[in-house]
Amino acid sequence: MASAGNDLEQPKLSFFGKGSKSSCAEINSSTEPLIVGNRYNEEYSVAAAILPFFFPALGGLLFGYDIGATSGATISLESSTLSGTTWYNLSSVEIGLVVSGSLGGALIGSVLAFNVADFLGRRRELIWSSVLYLLGALLTALAPNYPVMVIGRFVFGIGIGLAMHAAPMYIAETAASQIRGRLISLKEFFIVLGMLLGYAASSAYVGLVSGWRYMYGSSAPIALIMGIGMWCLPASPRWLLLCAIQGRDRLEETKETAKCCLCMLRGITDEAVALEQIDEILAELSYAGQEKEASIWEVFQGKCLKALIIGAGLVFFQQVTGQPSVLYYAATIFKSAGFSAAADATRVSVFLGLLKLIMTGVAVVVVDKLGRRPLLLGGVSGMAISLIFLSSYYTFWKSSPLIAVIGLLLYVGCYQLSFGPIGWLMISEIFPLRLRGRGLSIAVLVNFASNALVTFAFSPLQSILGAGVLFGIFFVIALVSLIFIFYFVPETKGLTLEEIEARIL
Repeated sequence: MASAGNDLEQPKLSFFGKGSKSSCAEINSSTEPLIVGNRYNEEYSVAAAILPFFFPALGGLLFGYDIGATSGATISLESSTLSGTTWYNLSSVEIGLVVSGSLGGALIGSVLAFNVADFLGRRRELIWSSVLYLLGALLTALAPNYPVMVIGRFVFGIGIGLAMHAAPMYIAETAASQIRGRLISLKEFFIVLGMLLGYAASSAYVGLVSGWRYMYGSSAPIALIMGIGMWCLPASPRWLLLCAIQGRDRLEETKETAKCCLCMLRGITDEAVALEQIDEILAELSYAGQEKEASIWEVFQGKCLKALIIGAGLVFFQQVTGQPSVLYYAATIFKSAGFSAAADATRVSVFLGLLKLIMTGVAVVVVDKLGRRPLLLGGVSGMAISLIFLSSYYTFWKSSPLIAVIGLLLYVGCYQLSFGPIGWLMISEIFPLRLRGRGLSIAVLVNFASNALVTFAFSPLQSILGAGVLFGIFFVIALVSLIFIFYFVPETKGLTLEEIEARIL
């Protein structure tokens, strides 16, 4: 494996871009790194790293499953013959609440995470999210009436908000720096895999009476497995040490507990190596002034403000470059191109899901080799080109649907190479430990809020402006996002979380 220390020799990006000597001097003078020279690779075992990744990643899989299952559940729920209810004749507003209920719950969960994340810790937050997933799935599947179903959707959504907040933090804080990018990107792979499972469940149950109950109920066993798995896993050593530094636990006892947790999570057999890594984290925490608990206003100051601009900016552009809207046109584009077998919405969704899965797999393989910035710059550039194709098709070349198909496939592939996995990866890495819980909750809130904004604003804007103009606007936003990435987003490949805080923020 390549030494993490080799990456430390690269020129550091300043907050305002590359090559700003005054900015670099200011950062170096205010936060002189404790970790210098060529450091050793963090010891880890691949076998030991599987479960600390797998169970948190199930939270992402359940998020993706909900998206896929809902596409078929609404069809089943509205059918007079297949809904199995007396209240199938739902209005567009009522169907909208079913579809967006989990998104609304996710927004609530993101707000809750801001206040409870640092108190609960990453592991317990994931346990609670699994409980909410389970309760929400059962309430929705067994709902005797419409109001109970909507409540179930919101409860499930709160679980999404907590899981999408805590899972990347837990994985980032427990994984070795050499594989951190790969594992967090693999969580995005699990989200896409969840979508495919949701589409498969929709296809399997849509012809059954009360099929929507089976679609939503099928997520309950996965939530149960996630909860049991997280219960068996140890807490994040970094969170334990932060609690000790802030006086919530006794330091010596916590060091021993953190050492045992690190040995379990990394598969380290030499306790001296584990203790050396624990001391390194403690030294960096003590130097960085992490003794006081974070206040709300500190999130918008200093290092965390810089991290917030980077993280929230990435997940904001992730949504407003048109990702929900492009997929909205998928079935229409394939139908116009003459792919009659793919005109069915479920088959189109499965096909695009497979493409997303493959491209996310590519990102997982190369993210720790190529780095975050090359994937972002290359992928978003591809998205911009694809948006030109889509805009041109709807504006000038309606008789050439192949252009739209190429644009759609290019967009989906490039998104899954860049914004899809890298957005979640960067927000889990970039925040200082003391403010990571609150900073990441704001970034997750921005993600879900911007998703809701694009989803709800798309139809009225499309009717007013037309699809061609709207995709042209998304192209301009993609160009702005490229400028943002080039000047503001640093490279974090190969650095420990403490090194990122000391050298980049």
